[in-house]
Amino acid sequence: MKHGYNIEPNNGDLAVDAQGLVKLFGENRAVDGVDLQVKAGSIYGVLGPNGAGKTTTIRMLATLLRPDAGTGRIFGYDVVKDAQIVRQLIGVTGQYASVDEALSATENLVIFSRLLGLGRAEAKRKASELLEEFGLTEAAKRPLKNFSGGMRRRLDLAASLIAQPPLIFLDEPTTGLDPRTRAQMWETIRRLVKTGSTVLLTTQYLDEADQLADRIAVIDRGHVVAEGTVDELKASVGTSSLQLRVQQGADLAEARRIVNHVLEVQSNVTSEAAKITAPMADADRVTDLLLALREAGIALDEVSVQKPTLDEVFLTITGQGVNEGAN
Repeated sequence: MKHGYNIEPNNGDLAVDAQGLVKLFGENRAVDGVDLQVKAGSIYGVLGPNGAGKTTTIRMLATLLRPDAGTGRIFGYDVVKDAQIVRQLIGVTGQYASVDEALSATENLVIFSRLLGLGRAEAKRKASELLEEFGLTEAAKRPLKNFSGGMRRRLDLAASLIAQPPLIFLDEPTTGLDPRTRAQMWETIRRLVKTGSTVLLTTQYLDEADQLADRIAVIDRGHVVAEGTVDELKASVGTSSLQLRVQQGADLAEARRIVNHVLEVQSNVTSEAAKITAPMADADRVTDLLLALREAGIALDEVSVQKPTLDEVFLTITGQGVNEGAN
C-alpha cells in the first residue's frame, strides 16, 4: 500500500509526539499531562479503564478536540497550528461504524471516496479494492442493515483507509465482536503496518494489546502510569511464580525448606492441597531446585513457572480491572 503523501513513515521518525496534553471538562481533568511517543511503522497500544482518558487523548491528537495545555505533533506537524495538514495524514475509526445503513457497502465507500476528492472511476476502483482487502466482496451489494456487527466494523475501518493514511487511530475497534471476527481484525491491523502505516490502538482487551502492540501506555485517571513493551510491563510488577505440588503431604515441610534454601526466597504453602508457591526472579534455578528435591527423595505431582499476566499488570498498576468505571 503506497501513501500519497510527501511524508513517508520510517522507523527513525515519531508518528506521534505528545507532551503534557491536558483536557478539561469543567472541573474534571479528563487528560492531565499525557506524554506519548509513537514510532512510525509500529502498533502502539493505549490501555486504561473506562473514563481513564484514552478516547479524549485520541480525539486531541486527531484534531477533534483542542488541548487546553501541552502539545501534540503528528509526523512533526502541530495538531493545533497545522490541523489541516494533520488531518490529511491520519485516519480515525471510532467504536461504532460511521456508515449509512440505507446504502450498500460499495455505495458507502464510493460516497466517502468522492467526498475525499476522488473521481468517479477512481472511487469505484478504490471501493472494490478495499472490499476485497477486508473480505467483504461477496457482500458488496448487500444493504448494510443485513450486515453483522463484525462486517460493519470492517467496513468502518475500510472507510477510514480510503485516503491510505500513514497514521491510523483505532479507538476500540473490536468492541463487541465475536472472537473469530476479532482475530480477522487483528490480521488486518497487522497487514496495515506491514504495508507502511502506523497504528495507535486504544483497547479494553488485554489480550488484544498483548497480541498486537509493540509498546503499550497504561492511562489511568488522565495520567500515563506505565509505558513499555508487554514484557517490560510484566517485569515491572513482579517476578515469575513457581508452583509445586508434592505427592506426599508428609514431605511438604521439607520440600518447602528446600525451596526456600535453593531459591533464597520465602515461599507460601497450602497444606490441604500440598502446594507450595514461591516468587522466582531467575527461572534457571528451577533445574537446581528439581535436582535438590530428587536427592531428598521428594516426589512431585506438579511443577509450573508462570509469568505475570497482563491482567495482573493492569490490576497492580491501576488498582482496578480494565472494564471498571464509566466512560
